[in-house]
Amino acid sequence: MTDIESRIDTTRPHTARIWNYWTGGKDNYPVDREAGDRIRALHPGIGEYAKADRLFLGRAVRHLAGQKGIRQFLDIGTGLPSADNTHEVAQRVAPDARVVYVDNDPLVLAHARALLVGTPEGRTDYLDADLRDIDTILAAASKTLDLSQPVALMLLGVVIFIEDDEESYAIVRRLLDALAPGSHLVLSHTVTHPDMPDVDEAVAFWNEHGTPKLTQRTPAAVARYFDGLELLEPGVVSCSAWRPETPTADVAMYAGVGRK
Repeated sequence: MTDIESRIDTTRPHTARIWNYWTGGKDNYPVDREAGDRIRALHPGIGEYAKADRLFLGRAVRHLAGQKGIRQFLDIGTGLPSADNTHEVAQRVAPDARVVYVDNDPLVLAHARALLVGTPEGRTDYLDADLRDIDTILAAASKTLDLSQPVALMLLGVVIFIEDDEESYAIVRRLLDALAPGSHLVLSHTVTHPDMPDVDEAVAFWNEHGTPKLTQRTPAAVARYFDGLELLEPGVVSCSAWRPETPTADVAMYAGVGRK
């Protein structure tokens, strides 16, 4: 058994694998599918959050690469490879785009090769690190990215794993402080909302049975990650409402894009 394989726990459901199951992927185990079905029974629409978040990623990356001239992406909390990963979206628009993926999930690491196949003109890299390992992330990313030039910092569904509010805000701020003016923050976060009480029940079930545990925040608390940045329209909204091609129902996953 390799070191990576020894780190994969197939006895407890895992967020990345359930997300993968909900989006139609095959990199999951029976325990993940069972938990995913239980959560979906508590909140039937929750499987749509994963799809809405992935579509938001595509729209945000296309906009930044196509309209804002961003050619560098630092994607932390990558998750399992899926359709339209960050480098695929970016390099369709700008073949010379460079992308660094960061995740500490051993199953993601085991499938990282799928994230490293980009265009000949561009470059992709993968780093095994925790979101809290800021110095490690920045030092390693700087081997692929030029941090003196604008970077899109992608934090989709990852600061939910930092339970302490102030620690989570400090992490995002430290990462942004290391990036050049003109950089952008792309962030999504599960929210607690009075109009969606069944989401709270589903998250409570997850935190009792799954790993790692999730922290919900209010829409206002999610907006705070963008303090000091120039928010792109339409602001911090349901990720399904961020510049959609066709209108869809809101989901309890809020997102925004802000410019430094």
